[in-house]
Amino acid sequence: MKWQRGYRSSDVVDRRGGMGMASGFLGPLIAIGSRFGIVGILAAVGLYFAGQAFLSGDTSISGTNTSTPERHAVPSSQNELVSFVSFVFDDAQKLWEHKLANEGKRYERAKLVLFEDQTSSACGYGSAAVGPFYCPADQRVYIDLGFYRDLARRFGAPGDFAQAYVIAHEVGHHLQGLLGSELRGVDGARRRRDSRSAESVKFELQADCLAGVWAHSTQSRDLLEHGDVEEALGAASAIGDDRLQRQSSGTVNPETFTHGSSEQRVHWFRRGFAAGRMDACDTFANVPL
Repeated sequence: MKWQRGYRSSDVVDRRGGMGMASGFLGPLIAIGSRFGIVGILAAVGLYFAGQAFLSGDTSISGTNTSTPERHAVPSSQNELVSFVSFVFDDAQKLWEHKLANEGKRYERAKLVLFEDQTSSACGYGSAAVGPFYCPADQRVYIDLGFYRDLARRFGAPGDFAQAYVIAHEVGHHLQGLLGSELRGVDGARRRRDSRSAESVKFELQADCLAGVWAHSTQSRDLLEHGDVEEALGAASAIGDDRLQRQSSGTVNPETFTHGSSEQRVHWFRRGFAAGRMDACDTFANVPL
């Protein structure tokens, strides 16, 4: 992917090298859009969670750290990766800001929190083991950059556009939170008939489709390089519920899916990429479960 080296975003909060946890933290993680691969989280689809944001140790990349948590040096080798995720995060948000403005709507910007090992959020405790996640209560995306190492080595999905797909998926969850039912083109009665698992799958596949819409925009702006789309599709396939279940237990149980099969994830990313429009992402009306 073509991107601006050395890019820094004012919407990125860097907790790396700090304690990451605030005193008085309570509760398990309840968030949206995680389990890009490792062990999973509790997903509460379509709900907003009340709670206090625990921001001890936050440092805006473009700002000055005014807090005094215990910190240790972060590897300089991650500098380019931080720049890359900053660029992708801002680029995805600019796309949705533009699209919503064209419809006379206002886009509220999210924040991206970089952490190591563990951190706190308004949705509860998060660790590197759960993978990237979005917390609707504080409108923040959380990621331990070490996840990308696992994505490449453990799940066989390397490449910068695989990394970009992860960020774009989580920004898609933020957009879902802002638009609510406008992105859920299905009547309330049908939603109530869906099981929580089915609802979760449709919610996650929609975020995959929205990531595809963003990818379409990068193509139209000549930011894509050879092999980029294949990298994103490889990541989508690698983290399908069926593939992960088969790897962990040797069996597949569709009734326990939370994010969709590899085939479904690839399909919905492709659909968003081909259409380049939000209205192509109505998984709630078009996913037979």
